[in-house]
Parts: sequence; structure tokens; C-alpha cells
Amino acid sequence: MTSEAGTVRTGGTHRFGARVLEGETLSEIAREIERTASDPEGVGIMTRKGRVFPVRLEGVPLKAAPLLKQELLAVGGDVAHARGVADHSVEATPAVVLATWGQYQRLLPKLRRQPFRLREIAGEIDRVLRAYVAHGPRTVRGAHRSIVLGDRPRVMGIVNVTPDSFSDGGRFLDPDAAVAEAERQVAEGASVVDVGGESTRPHAAPVSPDAEWSRVGPVLTALHGRLEVPISIDTRHPEVAAKAVDAGADIVNDVEGLRSDAMRRVVARTGAAVVLMHMRGTPATMQDDLVYDDLRGEVYAGLAGSTDAALEAGIADDRILVDPGLGFGKSAEQSLELLVHAGEFRGLGFPVVLGASRKSFLDAVLGGGTRPLDRLEAGIAAAVIAAERGVALVRTHDVGPTVRALRLVESTRRLTEHPPSSGEALASTEPDS
Repeated sequence: MTSEAGTVRTGGTHRFGARVLEGETLSEIAREIERTASDPEGVGIMTRKGRVFPVRLEGVPLKAAPLLKQELLAVGGDVAHARGVADHSVEATPAVVLATWGQYQRLLPKLRRQPFRLREIAGEIDRVLRAYVAHGPRTVRGAHRSIVLGDRPRVMGIVNVTPDSFSDGGRFLDPDAAVAEAERQVAEGASVVDVGGESTRPHAAPVSPDAEWSRVGPVLTALHGRLEVPISIDTRHPEVAAKAVDAGADIVNDVEGLRSDAMRRVVARTGAAVVLMHMRGTPATMQDDLVYDDLRGEVYAGLAGSTDAALEAGIADDRILVDPGLGFGKSAEQSLELLVHAGEFRGLGFPVVLGASRKSFLDAVLGGGTRPLDRLEAGIAAAVIAAERGVALVRTHDVGPTVRALRLVESTRRLTEHPPSSGEALASTEPDS
């Protein structure tokens, strides 16, 4: 109970040991139920009741909304939608579905038998839930080398071969210095090295493909055969991407999210993996429009469109990664929101990449006036937050400290995601039929 002032009244005793359990995964919930010495079959049944998975939908047809509500109430869940559904003043509505895993298992087969596009809605809910809860290693194939993601939080090291990058511009402009930095990062635990020759900081001046290649080409050529880990080329120019893959790069990290037909063709032809990042406009213009009606929804939809376009261009789904683009066309507050909710992008079904290292939104958190090099601790904290939310690959300038911090996340993940003995069948719903 609470008093009028809102403070919690304790009963004065703890006879029954009442405590609120924090269970972020179905495996954690199952483990706690197992510890009651419950019947093994009952553990699986009850675990599916232990966590609600909210799923947001857009554009649910007016005729479908009441049926969706009816079916959810019938299985013990619920759905929120626009008030205009009641008086038919809207043609379609957004919706937030609230149901446990077990309720979804009963709901989806029923929706598949309903009209008004509810079968299609059921399929999309099924797909996004499967992607969101999926854990475990997966192999991302690059042009020459592959990388396993999902086994533990991994780090992508940044090597900027530029005179004007916001954090380390000029430090590695010399090819020998850049090669030494790449080798140092791998020794410190980087699973990927990302080489870039054009600054993409806000309002950065564009660089021609020829100038960009003159910077990164010698570095990639020198690194060929020297690194065991995949090499990523950070470029938005298809000409540079093609040459880089020929020189040994495995991944194309495109801040423009493959919006270029030519870039899509290069990635598909070369067999490179690709990081699709969300960004409005170009680095020179991206901070000119920071207004979003629904930040996370619009970024998610933008990345969904990019992945659809990549698949249509012939890029295999095991070569695609997504990045919500912190700081790229986002304010400090918006970047923080994307960081805190980075796990939502797992629903796209591809490994999530996230870069917060030394970025200006961290300066805003720290009170302003900090230099990029003064943001180490905040950048590490951001990497830990991202990894805890299921981000597979964290992009950073500070490889060693970040790798060491993520070892703790790896240890806690092993504890929370270790499948309980009776919960092996929880991560699947009834298939489409």
C-alpha cells in the first residue's frame, strides 16, 4: 500500500520473503519458476505467462481493429488503438498489442483465419517476435572473411584515415600509422577493423571518390593478409567500395544505408557484407532537420526499407547488418533515446551495429565543453548499455577499454540466457500454414 504522500508502507515483517523479480528474458523467468520445484511441464506453460511483449503496428485497417481487439481479449491480452475506431472516424489506426508469449501462441493461429489483412498482420507479428527473442551465434559472410556475431558482444575498431575527423583527424593519415593502429586494435580484441577516408561528422565537406581512395587504398593494400579479422570500408561511394573489396575489404559500412542503386549493385556483385545505417540527407545536411513525429518508428521503418531494398538487389540476408545512426540526423536527446531502445532494432532480423564512441551527444550528457578524448567513460557506458540490449557489434575508437568492459556483459548474458532444462521450446511460435 502507499500513503497519501506516495511512499511505500512496509508491513514491518518479511515473513514470506516477498520480492519483485527482474526477468528480462524468458530463460530468466523459467529459471525462477524452476527453482520452486514446479512440475517440469508446468515450467514451460507458466514461463510463457511471465512477460508481456508489446508490439506496435501501423496502419491497421478500420475493419480489422475490432476483430484484433476481440481476439486479444479472448486470449487474455489487449490492444490499444485510436479512439476513432469506435465511431469509424478513421480509416486505419496504429495499435500496440499487449500479450504474453503464450497468448501470442494462441492468438496468431486465430488471426490467420480472419479477413481484413489480419492474416498478414499475424505473419508480421510472428516474424518480428521470432527475430526479437532470437539469441545465439550467427555467421555474417563477408567478401573474403566471415564473422560470428551473437555469441558475445563484439567490437568494431575505428581507423580514420582523414585530416578532419571530429575525434582523431590527422592521427592516422600516414598509411604506416593507420596500419599500426589497425594491428594494435586487433591485438586489443577488435573483431572488425573499420577503415574510413571521409569524415562524416556533422556539416563535413564532401570528399571526392578519388581523394578518398588515395587515403584508404594504401592502407587496405598494406593490411591485405596481415589481419585475421574482417576489414570494413566506411564509405558512401560505390567506386571506393568496389576498389576496397578488391583490395581485401569484407564489409561495406555505408552511412547512407545503400540508398544508391550503384552501391547496392557493388555490394551484391562483390559478395561483401554491408552495414546499413540510418541517416537523413548527407553529412553536410543531416543536422538541418531533426523533427520526427515518431523517432524510433521512423528510424525502424527507414532501416526496414533499406533492408528490403538490399534483399531485392540480391544481397543475401546473412550479409546484412543495421545501424540506427546515433548522431546522424539526431539531436543529443534523440540519440540517447535510440541508445536506450537499441534492442527494438533486433526485430528487423539482422545483427545490430551501434556507434556512440566520443560523439557529441555524450558531451551533452556530460554537461558540455568536453573534448572527444574526454568522453571515454561515457562511451564505454554507452557500449555496455547497447550490448545489454542485444547490440551485436559496438563501433569504437577505444578498443581495449571497451572490450574489457564488454566482458562483464558477456558474463551476465551467459547467466541470464543460459536455457533452463525445461524451457528449450519457448523460443518458437506456431509456424505459418
